[in-house]
Amino acid sequence: MMNKDQFADNHFIRTIIEDDLQSGKHQAIHTRFPPEPNGYLHIGHAKSICLNFGLAYVYDGLCNLRFDDTNPEKENQEYVDSIKEDVHWLGFEWAGEPRYASDYFDQLFDYAVGLIKDGKAYVDDLTAEEMREYRGTLTEPGKNSPYRDRSIEENLDLFYKMRDGAFPDGSKTLRLKIDMASGNVNMRDPVIYRIRRAHHHNTGDKWCIYPMYDYTHCISDAIEGITHSLCTLEFEAHRPLYDWVLDNIPAPHPTRPRQYEFSRLELLYSITSKRKLNQLVSEGHVSGWDDPRMPTISGMRRRGYTPEGLRLFAKRAGISKSENVVDMSVLEGAVREELENSAPRLMAVLNPIKVTLTNFSDGLTQSRSAPFHPHHEEMGEREVPIAPTIYIEADDFSENPPTGWQRLTLGGEVRLRYSYVIKCDEVVKDGNGNIVELKCSIDHDTLGKKPEGRKVKGVIHWVSAEHAAEIKVRLYDRLFTVERPDAVRGEDGAYLPFTDFLNPESAKEITAYAEAAAGNLPPESRWQFERLGYFVTDRRDHKPDAPVFNRTVGLKDTWQAK
Repeated sequence: MMNKDQFADNHFIRTIIEDDLQSGKHQAIHTRFPPEPNGYLHIGHAKSICLNFGLAYVYDGLCNLRFDDTNPEKENQEYVDSIKEDVHWLGFEWAGEPRYASDYFDQLFDYAVGLIKDGKAYVDDLTAEEMREYRGTLTEPGKNSPYRDRSIEENLDLFYKMRDGAFPDGSKTLRLKIDMASGNVNMRDPVIYRIRRAHHHNTGDKWCIYPMYDYTHCISDAIEGITHSLCTLEFEAHRPLYDWVLDNIPAPHPTRPRQYEFSRLELLYSITSKRKLNQLVSEGHVSGWDDPRMPTISGMRRRGYTPEGLRLFAKRAGISKSENVVDMSVLEGAVREELENSAPRLMAVLNPIKVTLTNFSDGLTQSRSAPFHPHHEEMGEREVPIAPTIYIEADDFSENPPTGWQRLTLGGEVRLRYSYVIKCDEVVKDGNGNIVELKCSIDHDTLGKKPEGRKVKGVIHWVSAEHAAEIKVRLYDRLFTVERPDAVRGEDGAYLPFTDFLNPESAKEITAYAEAAAGNLPPESRWQFERLGYFVTDRRDHKPDAPVFNRTVGLKDTWQAK
């Protein structure tokens, strides 16, 4: 359940909004989240979703979901559907029906015709290479295209023929006539239409010309009555063009949108480039866009992260214009903190060693019940049965324990969680010297009470071999071994392939044992395995009769220790 305190941190955009509302500039705020449907959303988008939808929620305004679908060759319905699902899963509702930039293609075309009639746009025949040559550099002005002074009549004729398919792809463009000597290269007669014969997921084959993002976005904002158009900082230099277009077309809505920029999120030990994420998928480095190691929202969901955890992370990452570099531990910490309160507990043994309880007695040895959560009685309790054979973690036994060891050793005692104190009396090994069994005795006078005359400090988890459910457990770690995998240079100064730094230990699958309840759970059921971490039943592969758990995050950050 969301509340406004989840988005209560002050930042400069909130200050702008509050000033606008107080001054009467706007009676209400209207934001938008405008993803391009050319891939799955990632953690950077989650921050933007929480900002745009969160501001609308805090100020009782509206937020549109609008697909920036002006590049049909890279876009498809799968991405559209996944984006809708991700936004909903994060807990947000968009205003009305989802919108598409392609919904406005007719209006965009009409505005372009109007710009031509006003002498503010022209059809250009320069190739892409020639256009780069004419554009100039950051220190040198560009020069006018030889086609810049075509008559209005000729430009109109050519533009209509572009629309009607009279010219080959890439042979002509429509450009704004602004200033080739501008210090801002984005204002040097930017292209606003190009010829591209590509099937569009929304408009089919109606168009063979498509508008550019910078032209489309600001008009879409204006049509929808957006008040605050929030972009990441790389669009700051595009804001003059955003304003120029709106200043030079008839106002489609009385509310004039303004663009504001904030720093994009950079998550260490990860990448947030859709192109590079797509490369991971297409080259088979991961199992898909929702691989639990991926920083995609669908991947994090499958990993077991919660919407509440991601919203908490977005709040902690903050909104500013300064560099927003966040360590993976901050994300994991937010998820861990949320799961600590919400996830019920079970015991599971991932690296089992057999323990035979030599003095187990049906009439004497008893089981106890245990709460599913120590601080939430409403979650209820379960019976924790004991049997003559149990499993404990192999790591909880040592023949040569270090100083301060508080787990099991030969001749030593330890308490079984929710059960008795046991003592290891014998170690059984195979022919190669590997430990295959421990023979232990129960102190039957320690169920629910302390042993008399001695202290037993250690407590370990365990499961009954007779009652346990066999489960598959997928142990996930960070996908990359370095903080910035796409920013490492070789000796020659060139960037090395980011795939060189994939972590070979980022995923492995084991067979483990858990309390019986683990064998009858629905997909996406989140649990804490006591002393081990947080786990979730896999969204795709888990079945009640064939349980599959993904490790979401450990009980504490162990990466720094590595």
